[in-house]
Amino acid sequence: MSIAKNLNDIKSQIPEHVTLVAVSKTKPVSDLMAAYDAGQRNFGENKIQEMAEKYEQLPKDIVWHMIGHVQRNKVKYMAKFVSYIHAVDSLRLLEEINKQAMKHDKQIHCLLQIKIAKEDSKFGLTKNDALKILESKAYAECNNVSIVGLMGMATFTDDQSIIEKEFKYLKSCYDEFKLEHPNFNTLSMGMSGDFKLAIDCGSTMIRVGSSIFGSRNYSI
Repeated sequence: MSIAKNLNDIKSQIPEHVTLVAVSKTKPVSDLMAAYDAGQRNFGENKIQEMAEKYEQLPKDIVWHMIGHVQRNKVKYMAKFVSYIHAVDSLRLLEEINKQAMKHDKQIHCLLQIKIAKEDSKFGLTKNDALKILESKAYAECNNVSIVGLMGMATFTDDQSIIEKEFKYLKSCYDEFKLEHPNFNTLSMGMSGDFKLAIDCGSTMIRVGSSIFGSRNYSI
């Protein structure tokens, strides 16, 4: 398996305006370096501690994306280097990110996670709850975070019509919010199995792991 070849195969299938985030969770630093050497700069992790350890060992021009569910008490471990936090699902989390970003005199890009899947296991906000955060006085007072878009995870199913419906719903939320929030520029949806459909539905950022790095071993 060639990570560089896999990367180039995927890049050849996506338009220039779509950002590819290489999801490197559970993968060794050597795999990330292989992707880095092939030109990849955006990497996504879902565990803060693992991402922080990799940050210390890897080139500092990497753009780090936290794509997993975030616990407030862990934000401090990534605030100094993370660029994007994808799964913001509460105002309290947003305020904690702002507080920790302020300590490093930086701004962190955040995406509100909208719950589009039917499964109970998926986190996320309703459209109305997301709107309340965007319009809140508390967010207006957060100078070190910027909500730049939305993120969503489709139902885990082979039924493409269900996935397409969920992606289109997320895109409609994004378009509606963007009217009032012109700094919106990121719609993060689509993974290894459905990124082409996600792009067709309007995604500007895809999160691809196994198609680049191969399948994961979760037992380690």
